[in-house]
Amino acid sequence: MTEESLPDGDPARSKTGSGSGSGAGLDAGPARRFWSARRVPAALVALIVLVASGFLLYDVVSVRAGRQGMHWRRWLAHKLSTVHLDNTWVLASMAAIAAIGLWLLVTALTPGLRHLLPMQRPCGDIRAGLDRSAAALILRDRAMEISGVQSAKLSVGRRRVKAHAVSHFRDLDDVREELHTTLDEELRQLALAHRPKLSVHAKRAKRW
Repeated sequence: MTEESLPDGDPARSKTGSGSGSGAGLDAGPARRFWSARRVPAALVALIVLVASGFLLYDVVSVRAGRQGMHWRRWLAHKLSTVHLDNTWVLASMAAIAAIGLWLLVTALTPGLRHLLPMQRPCGDIRAGLDRSAAALILRDRAMEISGVQSAKLSVGRRRVKAHAVSHFRDLDDVREELHTTLDEELRQLALAHRPKLSVHAKRAKRW
């Protein structure tokens, strides 16, 4: 579970839904995904740009002052004038720079924080999110309460919830049907903004 401070300074409140409330009437607008601050990539890019700009500015000022340019810039200018574009190292460098640029674009344009599931908003100034591992634990506990379920494994994604249960008695169809009904109700209780689809699989426990 997470909470987010909003621009007006009011903290967002955390809300769990494993045992109380149906989630009805908890929608005060679209609940979008949480965006990651991504401080580390931003700091790395800022540091690289700062260092490169500092070196280039120092060299330009040095040349303007009548001194000889730095060795690295003269070496780079010579290489650029003699090396062809179809050179293997040039192509590899271009591919690496393009890959880094694509990664930075994806980082900038996607929300991140895929482990957080946005929840319905009871009012406009409150946002809440539920961790996917916490949701899986809640659903697993509910699955284990069902008669005949020996073990259960839940996988919670943003669009789908997969439940795998092992039953040591009762008819598998009955177990599967009760699992689906119980977990579907529990998902409704969690009050997620976008309820994922539920798929249930049950199998018989191995006999030694």
